[in-house]
Amino acid sequence: MRAAWPDAGGTWHVEPWVKEEILAIFRASPLAAHGRGELREVWPFVDKAALPVRAFSPAGTVRLVPGGSAVRRGAHVGEGVVLMPPSYVNVGAWIGPGAMIDSHALVGSCAQVGARVHVSAGAQIGGVLEPAGARPVIVEDDCLVGGLCGLFEGVLVRARAVIGAGVILTASTPVFDLVHDRELRGTRERPLEVPPAAVVVPGTRPAGDPRGRARGLAVACALIVKYRDAGTDAATRREGDLR
Repeated sequence: MRAAWPDAGGTWHVEPWVKEEILAIFRASPLAAHGRGELREVWPFVDKAALPVRAFSPAGTVRLVPGGSAVRRGAHVGEGVVLMPPSYVNVGAWIGPGAMIDSHALVGSCAQVGARVHVSAGAQIGGVLEPAGARPVIVEDDCLVGGLCGLFEGVLVRARAVIGAGVILTASTPVFDLVHDRELRGTRERPLEVPPAAVVVPGTRPAGDPRGRARGLAVACALIVKYRDAGTDAATRREGDLR
């Protein structure tokens, strides 16, 4: 059961009933203390009784490194995933095999992270529960999400894209494709989509208001400076070797 899933043609489909059932759990489940033994005395966590923190077995292949990370029940974590501390994976999220969630990174409720994705330190993959029909943030296979990035409001990052450090993308953030001389935008109803293999870095554009232009002010945007090449692939392979 997934909050969103891709068909064979690469079109993503949202399953509102999954989010509706998660919301129903919040309404129906009472609060309860979580933690085991002495941990409950030191850190008396309180959350919905039906959503305890997940435990992983050494017999599996998930590495949950010590240091304050947590994966809430109801999140899928694929084989070979590495979770560096402190990171957090919320209910309804889906993380594909071989992905890495680095320190201080967040995977929000119902967010979809593909196979072999690296979510770098401090990155935020936004979640969404309401409205139930809204598309969650989606990062497809083999992407790199740089440090301190923020992906919010249903942004879709297609396979093998590289989101450079510090890029903030929302549903309607303008992205200027310098390679193909085009402007990419989304709306709340049809959020922004980053093309496959795009390399995206932070940028600015002149302020639209005359008073802003007179003062030389600019507003944030994002720039596609190139599409993945052999050099980009070599850099991401080195990162994988270090893991």
